[in-house]
Amino acid sequence: MTTTQPLENTTGAATASGGPVGSGGVLETPGTGGRGAGSPDRRSWIPGPLLPRKFRPTNRPKLWLEIGLIALGYWLYTLTRLAAPLHEATAQQRGWDLLHVEHYLGLNFERSFNHWVYGVRWLAFSMNVYYATLHFIVPIAVLIWVYVKFPDRYRAVRTVMCTMTLIALFGFYFYSLCPPRLLPDGNFIDTFKLLNPWGQTAATSDGVAGLGKGTNEFAAMPSLHIGWSTWCALVIAHLATNKWVKVLGIAYPFATFAVILGTANHYVLDAVGGLVVLALGFLLQRIIQGRPVFAPVAGRDGAAPLPRQTDGSGGSGSAGPGSGSAEAAKHGSEAGGERSRPEIAPQA
Repeated sequence: MTTTQPLENTTGAATASGGPVGSGGVLETPGTGGRGAGSPDRRSWIPGPLLPRKFRPTNRPKLWLEIGLIALGYWLYTLTRLAAPLHEATAQQRGWDLLHVEHYLGLNFERSFNHWVYGVRWLAFSMNVYYATLHFIVPIAVLIWVYVKFPDRYRAVRTVMCTMTLIALFGFYFYSLCPPRLLPDGNFIDTFKLLNPWGQTAATSDGVAGLGKGTNEFAAMPSLHIGWSTWCALVIAHLATNKWVKVLGIAYPFATFAVILGTANHYVLDAVGGLVVLALGFLLQRIIQGRPVFAPVAGRDGAAPLPRQTDGSGGSGSAGPGSGSAEAAKHGSEAGGERSRPEIAPQA
């Protein structure tokens, strides 16, 4: 007796077998933390998720929520900025302590590189502009790009950045650190004082790009310039399709590392601290949401196509356009999406 097997409804089968269906129609395999259909069911040493499934959606969040998070982050940064003057003496002593540690480790090449950069005036001026602008422009542009083009990945990507920044703000408050350019008798060249990108003279310029009162000048450890730029590089490398965009994204943190040393705004160990808080951001995101940041999410619109159904006449089941499988799918959709019963051929 020849029979035609029915085409299983993926969502229905998952529900019938006890497999959960996540928010927005996302199929989640037990034990995968919502990694999506087709992901291997393997256990991880990382605990989580901490949030219930209803608080782990994969759709695009409301714009007002994102604006609120930015406002909250700026308010917290303001608290660290207002507290900075109280920590000046301690911050300067920590700067010398950090230089001694780097000397012991053989990493104290900031001074020689800073002097070399200042000797090439156009390079020093360009680095000043880079430091004062791209640090904010590029991460915001990457966030907007992911928000528009990859809404299912946005929440995870944004969570990493917010968590990393929050950890860094605690570092700024509890470990104020004087940057090399402000270190007394440190023999570093303050390129912002001498080659201010906004054209201000040394007598009128104040702080980074003339924004001393609006910035926390002792927020050196960890370096968010490195943390944010590396975050941008990882996001671009995973999500961009053009190779030249990937190359630019990967080059961005390396260029940033040269800039923060050339302008004497950070020590080498500040960059290490930036990478540490970035890693903690990825770890906490995994614990909170229960899945890797760049794990594919299969939803109703992005699920893998269902296999074609045979026409009931035998054969290999590979039907071309206009075949019985297409007609069956058409009639099935006209019948309100109900699964059509297979035809049973009489036994010879």
